[in-house]
Amino acid sequence: MAIKSYNPTTPSRRHMTVVDKSQLSKNGPEKSLTRGKKSTGGRNNTGRMTTRFRGAGNKRRFRLVDFRRTKDGIPAKVVSLEYDPNRSADIALIHYADGEKSYIVAPDGLKVGDVVMNGPKAELKPGNCLAIKDIPVGVDICCIELVPGSGAKLVRSAGQVATLRGKEEDYAQVKLPSGEVRLIHVNCRAMIGQVGNLDLMNTKMGKAGKKRYLGFRPHVRGVAQNPVDHPMGGGEGRSSGGGHPVSPWGKLAKGKRTRNPKKTSKKFIVERRKK
Repeated sequence: MAIKSYNPTTPSRRHMTVVDKSQLSKNGPEKSLTRGKKSTGGRNNTGRMTTRFRGAGNKRRFRLVDFRRTKDGIPAKVVSLEYDPNRSADIALIHYADGEKSYIVAPDGLKVGDVVMNGPKAELKPGNCLAIKDIPVGVDICCIELVPGSGAKLVRSAGQVATLRGKEEDYAQVKLPSGEVRLIHVNCRAMIGQVGNLDLMNTKMGKAGKKRYLGFRPHVRGVAQNPVDHPMGGGEGRSSGGGHPVSPWGKLAKGKRTRNPKKTSKKFIVERRKK
């Protein structure tokens, strides 16, 4: 996909760029695979704000994307590539040979009319889903499970890709986009290829209002607040806050490593991500 720019009819249009979505379907989503989605505004089940700077945004329908890919040995045809407002990647509507319909995350290079398949008999081509034990070392993968059968949890955003570096008995070494090398069980599934919509990172919103459409409210800097509201607030004039940058609750920010050294998953991390 290419980057699309506009004529500068307004100040915001002058710098706005978007991903050209002419290849995506102009029809609505598959109705049987969508659900209503209620906006939380950053509030939890008791009504208290637990995530700041969230709210409003455009109304959405939630697409039920299949991250488990357990339907083995049955070929599925890609019927359409569609936009999904709930994620940065595009999704693909596939029809299995037995009539079942499903959504999957669309990898780079997948086209309408292609055939994808799950299971050990699947070929090593983008869109197919196999267990890591059936994937050769050195292959690019995405949509990776952390626990066998739990569904893909890692490497699902637009343009993301991981590399299978090696296998040792029941575990494989996978290099993630962050630079972290992690041990993942060989029975976990992964999709071949790189997640599509690579050009998303090169787009420019052009105006603050476009961020509001996505459900984000203005982010207020700590140094611009009052001392009662933030540890870095207050002071005469444009003071920088003094001391090390911290969160509103006093947790060190901007580079300080806060991972718990006693965390259970530490034994699965071979190399930490780059600082």
